[in-house]
Formats: sequence, structure tokens, C-alpha cells
Amino acid sequence: MNSTPISSAQNGVHDALTELVARHVAHPFRKPITDYNRRSFDDSMAAWQATGNAPLILDTGCGVGLSTLHLAARHPDHFVIGIDQSADRLARQTLWSGPQPENLCFVRADLVDYWRLALQAGVRPAQHYLLYPNPWPKIGQLARRWHGHAVFPAIVALGGNIECRSNWQIYIEEFAQALQQVSGRPVAAEAFVTDAPITPFERKYLASGHALWRCRLALGEPA
Repeated sequence: MNSTPISSAQNGVHDALTELVARHVAHPFRKPITDYNRRSFDDSMAAWQATGNAPLILDTGCGVGLSTLHLAARHPDHFVIGIDQSADRLARQTLWSGPQPENLCFVRADLVDYWRLALQAGVRPAQHYLLYPNPWPKIGQLARRWHGHAVFPAIVALGGNIECRSNWQIYIEEFAQALQQVSGRPVAAEAFVTDAPITPFERKYLASGHALWRCRLALGEPA
């Protein structure tokens, strides 16, 4: 594979990140939630509750769902919800061989609404993954990155063990800094090496010789 490395005029953590995150913490996100996303959220909660409320894993921005399948197979005592806004991506071939695990469901929803609905409902995931989100690498795109978005405090407030991965070091450094700012706990970006990629992007980036990065934090139960 020959995936092009991320190119950006930005060469470090964005100067405006701290101020932007502080503003989002001080001013809760008030955008109305759509009825469609409410229905999608309710459907996913019903699927989870039908399993007896097993410990929950959120695979947010799951794309074609390969990561969701891997996470469900690795954690058979958990229930995994794979969420993506694209019906096309969710319907594509996942390159999964063999029978699919049953401890999962997929839901089409806008994550901005889904995260807030989960928080309002008191959902507390055991694990929460953001795997290879769109990096929005232009300097002016900071607010489009999840850690620069107004929904970020809700992401942190959900608690659980949160993990973000990217092939752009700056994205993970920023995510770690924002996570530390909101949670008050130390977080570090770290190089990540695996011989068992769980998303198509992870496989592609490894095959293209890209370095992988991640940050992780055990948030536990919210205060």
C-alpha cells in the first residue's frame, strides 16, 4: 500500500487549543438533537439492554465496522456498539473471515448527538475508542478535530477507558493535552506498534510505513 502521509503547515500543538477547550468547558453545547439520532440511540440501547447490560464498549466513528468486530471478538464478556454517520460505510465489506461475534450492534448516527444522548441517559462505557478520526490537518480546522469540537467535554464526561489513535502525531498530542485539561489527569501521546491492526486505516498506514500514535486514559466513573 502507498498511503500518503498527512501533510500540514502546522508543526506542533495548535496555539489556540487551550483557549478553545476552556471555552467549550465553560459554555455547554446547546445544539438541538435530531429525532433521527434519538431513534438510533434508543435502538442501540435496546440491543445492549437485551444482553443484560454487559460492560459496554463504544467504537465511535467505526467506519466499515471491522474494529467493532475485532473488539467484540476480543471482549466476549462485553457488548460493543459501533457508531458511524455513514450508511454506505456501515454496509461495506469488512474483510472479516468466519462467523461474526454476536455481542455487538451497529448504529448509524451523528456522533455529536450520540455522545450527548449517552451522557444524558447516564451511559457509562467501560471502554471508548476513537480510532483514526479525520485529522482535519489544516491550521484553520482545529474546531473540526474532536478535541477542538464543542462536544469534547461530553466525550470526557462519559468516563471509562478512552483511547484515541491516529497516524498524525500532532492530532494525538493535541487530544492528550485537551484530555488532560478537561479531566485534570496526566495524559501522554505515545508511539503505537501492532502486528494485528483492527481497522482498514490501521492496516493501510502500517503497510505504507507510517508511524502510529495513541493516547489512553482510564477515566473511570465520573465524579
